Amino acid sequence: MSARCHATLRALSIATAAVLLAAGCSSANSGANKGGGASGVLNLGKPDGPQTDNSNPFLSTSAGATLGYRFMIYEPLAMTNQIRPADKAAPWLATDWKWESNFTEVTFTLDPKAKWADGKPLTADDVAYTFELLKKHPALNGNGIPFDGIAVRGKQVELTFKESQYVNQNKIIQQFIVPKHIWQGVKNPETWPNRTPVGSGPYKLKTFTPQTTTLTATPSYWKGRTEVKELRYTAYNDNSAATTALANGKVEWSFVFMPNYKQLFIAKDPKNHKLWFPSGLGVHGLWFNTARKPFDNPALRRAMAMVVDRKAIYTQAEATLYPEITNPTGIPLPAGESFLAPEYKSATTAPDVAGAKKVLAEAGFELSGGVLKDPDGKPVKLTLTDPAGWNDYITGLAIIKDNIKQLGIEAKVKTQTAEAWGADVANGNFDATLHWTNSGATPYDMYQNIMDGALLQPVGKASQLGNFGRFKNDEATEALKDFAGATEDSARTAAMNTLQKIMVEQAPMIPTAAAPIGAEYSTKNWVGWPSEADPYAPPQHTQPSALQIVLKLEPAK
Repeated sequence: MSARCHATLRALSIATAAVLLAAGCSSANSGANKGGGASGVLNLGKPDGPQTDNSNPFLSTSAGATLGYRFMIYEPLAMTNQIRPADKAAPWLATDWKWESNFTEVTFTLDPKAKWADGKPLTADDVAYTFELLKKHPALNGNGIPFDGIAVRGKQVELTFKESQYVNQNKIIQQFIVPKHIWQGVKNPETWPNRTPVGSGPYKLKTFTPQTTTLTATPSYWKGRTEVKELRYTAYNDNSAATTALANGKVEWSFVFMPNYKQLFIAKDPKNHKLWFPSGLGVHGLWFNTARKPFDNPALRRAMAMVVDRKAIYTQAEATLYPEITNPTGIPLPAGESFLAPEYKSATTAPDVAGAKKVLAEAGFELSGGVLKDPDGKPVKLTLTDPAGWNDYITGLAIIKDNIKQLGIEAKVKTQTAEAWGADVANGNFDATLHWTNSGATPYDMYQNIMDGALLQPVGKASQLGNFGRFKNDEATEALKDFAGATEDSARTAAMNTLQKIMVEQAPMIPTAAAPIGAEYSTKNWVGWPSEADPYAPPQHTQPSALQIVLKLEPAK
């Protein structure tokens, strides 16, 4: 699943006018938070526009996925923490899981107390059935897990794979489970809207309208009592409407990009209005089309990477909401600290114009009359593209345009519709564009998204899974294979160090900001939110760990 499709996936907060932030009704939840914590109601909102009644948890386009309520109904085998990916996952439906044979086999032991909201027990058959669904229907298998054997052994479920799943282990153990006794009667699970969803989670769907979806607590939840008795999800028209709802307290939990959040949100209630935007292990960055001259020249790309002002992007384009990239490897810190190669531990992204000019000169580029000419004597020009209305990206492109002018590179910024831009990115019809990467438990997902030769498509043929920049480097592809298939940590470390070196020296893309998994929330009615002081989960409510947050919330005294 792409970093954008997965809500980390580009924190859905990026743009004011993105297709993914489509139109909706801003007045739907007026007065909805009366009583707040005292009444047991928690109000959530997002700028995603009117929703269609679809609660199929496997479909990233369903209302259940877009608003995030699928994870209140369907529970995972284990709960992982994307902002602390090295931490051991918390047992959930499974009390234990054991990997063997170099991550080609995993056995889950289920919690005997687990049961469905309709009272039926949750068994190993349900778990095996869920994985069979994913294996049989690629459209439901958003993470592309290559399942092989799926077997029930008493109260345990055993999965086997033909290749090591080291890089996919967190995706597999956090898979949510659906009830076999309901889904086995579905003719086509790939299109089924699942309008009366039954899960094992603490909530069930009470009412659905295009503007507001209400979930109510299940009294018989197998893990015990819940303090939050009702969840109300409202779909707002745009970022502005959602921001207003946050500011006046109609919404208590959301994630919206606000360029001036201190004035628009925090200042409205300094005591209770909070936000926290931690990063996982994905980034946003400037992707080059390395199939086009002169961007096929790694020296040019590296020199441009050396002059991009990440701090300016952090403060001006991202309004300090998206964590700053401080290391040239692109690995977000502190999440990826343990993966940094020794040679880059003290490296910084501070602009180095003199160093960049030296790299260009040594590669045969010439600066003449303020114009940079490539080794063939042609002036270096490029067009920077992104969708109109994606304000943080457009501001970022303007900063990059000014930065590379110092090298004698002339750039122009072109905006498109999000749909046209998406097609151009997939087909390789661009010079350079700001785009996000995948994210995962290690930096592998990020680097694989950028550099994997296995994803390489010729210009004109859509690349849906990554390597939009058509980067061809056999050493990178081999290092990715080595990391994924290694049997020892030392081999994984060596492969990861190689990938970092290629990223810095060849710059297939320039990381400009860490991809946050953030949120705005209010402590007026509810307390117990994750924070920098207590980072037990990323705060974004479209992630699986949103369930963990809701179960930890208590009414404010």
